[in-house]
Parts: sequence; C-alpha cells; structure tokens
Amino acid sequence: MEKKWVYKPKHADEDAVSLAESINVDPLIARLLLSRGVGTYDEAKTFFRPELSLLHDPFLMKDMDKAVSIIEEAIRNQDRILIYGDYDVDGTTAVALLYRFFKHIYDQVGYYIPDRHSEGYGLSIQAIDWAVEQGYNLIITLDCGITANEQVDYANSKGLPVIITDHHLPAAIPHAAAILNPKQADCPYPFKELSGCGIGFKLAQAFASRNEIDDQYVLQSLDLLAVSIAADIVPILGENRILTHFGLKKLNENPTMGLRAIIQLCCDKKELTITDIVFTIAPRINAAGRMGDAKNAVELLLSNSMQEAESRAQVINETNTDRRDVDANITREAMLVAEATADFRSRRTTVVYGQNWHKGVIGIVASRLVEQYYRPTIVFSHADGLLTGSARSVNGFDIHHAIAQCAEYVDQFGGHKYAAGLTLREENIKAFSKKFEEVVKSSIRDEQLVPLLEIDQSIRLKEITPRFFRVLKQFAPFGPGNMQPVFSSKGVYSNGFVRVVGENHLQISVQQDDSIAFSAIAFGHAEHYPLISKGLPFNVAYTIEENTWRGVTSIKLNIKDIKFE
Repeated sequence: MEKKWVYKPKHADEDAVSLAESINVDPLIARLLLSRGVGTYDEAKTFFRPELSLLHDPFLMKDMDKAVSIIEEAIRNQDRILIYGDYDVDGTTAVALLYRFFKHIYDQVGYYIPDRHSEGYGLSIQAIDWAVEQGYNLIITLDCGITANEQVDYANSKGLPVIITDHHLPAAIPHAAAILNPKQADCPYPFKELSGCGIGFKLAQAFASRNEIDDQYVLQSLDLLAVSIAADIVPILGENRILTHFGLKKLNENPTMGLRAIIQLCCDKKELTITDIVFTIAPRINAAGRMGDAKNAVELLLSNSMQEAESRAQVINETNTDRRDVDANITREAMLVAEATADFRSRRTTVVYGQNWHKGVIGIVASRLVEQYYRPTIVFSHADGLLTGSARSVNGFDIHHAIAQCAEYVDQFGGHKYAAGLTLREENIKAFSKKFEEVVKSSIRDEQLVPLLEIDQSIRLKEITPRFFRVLKQFAPFGPGNMQPVFSSKGVYSNGFVRVVGENHLQISVQQDDSIAFSAIAFGHAEHYPLISKGLPFNVAYTIEENTWRGVTSIKLNIKDIKFE
C-alpha cells in the first residue's frame, strides 16, 4: 500500500547551529534533538547521559504517603496482602516486580492474575470473593482498577480495602483506600506517562525509602520495568527514558532468570534493544494470557533457578507458537470474510466475525487487517449468541467515538481513540455494521485512509559518516516520543547489486553520485526490482542501522519505502 511521506517541521537554522556548537555535534544531529524537545546543553546532557538520581521523588504522587502507611500498618498487623495485576505484559511484569519486592521483607504476600476469558479485564468480583475466602486483608491493584467503581464498592462491603495503582485515564474515581495514578486531575506528580509497572516501581521505591530498605531490592527489577515500558507503548521520554536506559542495561548484563531463559531461547543477539523486547520477548509473555493462564508468565518471571526458568520459558515459547498459528489462521479467514463482502472495495470500514475465533488474538487480527486495508476495523468472535469485538483505528480517527454513536446496538464498550473493545448480541451485528460504516463514512477524511510515513529529515547519503552514526546510536532507547529517526534521500540508484530475497524483499547496494555505496534491505518491496535493476533513480526513506557479518560491523540502511519520480 502506498504511503504518504510527511516531514517533521523544520526548526530555524540559527537554533540548530547554536545547539550544535554548544554540544559539539553536527547541525543535522542538533535538528533531530530539537524535534524531540531537546534545545539546551543541560537538556542534551540529560538526554544522552541519563541518571537514576534524576528520577522524581515518588512521594510527589497523590496518595503515595497514604498507600505506604496502609501497607506498613498491614505488615505490622500481619495481614495478608494480595498483589493483583492485569494479564498483559505490563500487568504481569508489575506483579512480578512488586511481589518480589514485598516478598523480600514480608512473607504474607500473594498474587492474582484474572482469567481473560472468564473474568475479563481489571478487578473482578470473582477475584474479590476468592481473596475473602483465602483470608486476604488488603488488595493492591497494578495496571488496572481506576474504572473498577462497582468492584471496589463490593470489596469495601466485604471489609477488604483496595489500593489502586493504575496509569489509565480515570473517569469517576473509585472509593479506594488510596489511588496512585498521575493522570488524576489533582495529582502533582510531574511525569504522567509511567507504565503500570512503572507506578508499581514508584510504590516500591517510596516504601523502601521510608523503611530504610536497600535500593538494590527496587533496582533489581529494572529489566522487568523496561519490558513493560516497551510492550505497553508508553512514551520513552523523561522518567521513562531513564528507567528504560538502566532497564536495558540490566537486561543485557544481568537479567532476571525468567527473562534470561527467554533470551537464551529466542534472542541470538549480542545486545538487545527495545525492538527485541517488542517483537521477541513481549509476545511470549503476552501469549500466556492470550492463550491460557497469565499466571504462567508471572511464575516464569519469579523463577528462583535457571532450571525452573528454562522449563517455564519452553512452555511459554510453545504457547506463543500456538498463538502465532491461531493468529495466522484467523487472519486468513478474516481476510476472506472481508473481501467476500459485496461492497468491500467501496467501504470505509472492515467489520468481520467468525464462529469461536479465539478472543485472545482478535486484537492482533484487527491490527493485521488495518495493515492490509488501512481502514477502521473491528474483528468479532462469535460464541453462544454473543459477539465480543476488538477495534483498531487509523491515523487521527477516533474509533471509540464512532462506536459510541452506534451505542443503540452495543451492549458494552470501552477503550480509547485508537483501540477499543465491545460486545453485542448476534441479532444486532448487521445493523451495527451498517451504522458503523455510515458513521465512519460521514466523518473520516480521505487522507486518513492513507498510511503515513513520518520522516525526520531529507539528507544526502554522503552525510552518513561513522561519527554521525556513533552519535545517532546514542539517541536510543527508541520508542514513542523518540522514534528511531527516519531519513529520506532523493535520486539514489543501485550500483549494480540488487536481488530479491525471501518471498518479497530486496537487497540493494545504493548510492548517490557523490557518496559511497551503502548496503540496504527493503522488506516487502520486491515489486520494485524491475525498475531498480535497470538503474533507474528513485527516492528512498530509511533508518540507519548497524550490521555485523562474520565479525565485520558496517552501516546498513533499512528501507521503509521507495518512490519513483
């Protein structure tokens, strides 16, 4: 599918030159920093040289003092404390982090992960009843709870206080014993974009500080925190950048046994990056909750021996293989269903459903269909007369608002601008699909149905020097708010080497008239082979990466898109 290239706004030359001189870098580097909100020497120093000492005081967070006091009292009273987390990567890493921390100092601690299929997202009535039966006296939620008004009221009625730690947007605030969420309107905490695991980390940090517990028992789980930040797609800026920097350092040097076992099984790389977490580590942790019991992921992350960790990692890896097979099969079926729709080519939406499609993967399938057709998309699983759906959107379009306009046909829905979940009855699917198409068609703009490729700067290939690349590497860790820079170059051509590899990829040696040749890979662009092989010039968008082959390291271009004049 053809992409629209969109260039980031250009900063004034004098600003770039001034910053470049103050930190002794190329103006091109200075422009990249300016586009990331880094405009002074001190800001650049913090960006390139993160320090744990720059983390915010956890007691700046609303209710932190209250939460720590409640836990201290529970420990004095020998109460049983239940750590409760969501079933995704953020939730399971958060549970592992906080459980491990408190277990070091106190024995009466347990954990609970809800079942995705029977309990659904967040704090459940079923879990509260279980906690009461098991004699727990306090629940601490992680990565969930901020919308659990009914459940918190129910827990209160049972005499079971709840401390909520969550990073999702609040609506009506539950009547919890304490709420840690920097997105509360009256919370003065200066950084609002922590992951769920990040807020658990701040709670551990606060408790350790007030109870004179060695920092090592908090910092030992920074690798879990880095995994949560990468997997939950929160901005890797500010405090998250510091936490991810040191979390990646621990992941690469001395990872938690459970993560080490996954790495040994699946990651054949010298140094892991955010990309490796997102595409290799996180899917395996997530698979436990998608396909079965997410407690298996927590047990892996809490492994006390490598033998135990390796055994659990093998099981989770097999679960992920099953997940990929199910995902691929349902994606193929969903595409067939979509393309069989009579007016498919003229539609602005994709709405499909299948009998007993696995609920744990329909969100992934919806994302795959967006990649394929680039339209607001909902994939439903149909079972027992009820359809459970997962919705994904395209650039700039609020799919949650669109679903809200179809509420007459929907039993329940929730989510945010780009992703949502919903349920409706079987007899309403046709009317819902028709209304959803009408709503989207009347409000979506044509340009929103074209995928965008955001480009940092247009450069000449001769500007890619070893020194430039050494500084560029220090922009990592990359992620939302600090994505890996994408560059464009015009009028490049193959110097004679171009070939199709795999099913649909190109290996090319590219250059401009005044540059050396660079090795490049273009995934999914084999259709351009005939023109490139003839030596025709083309424009290219790419990231600059490092490639090591037989002990030799070189600069390589990862081509994101190709356009001919």
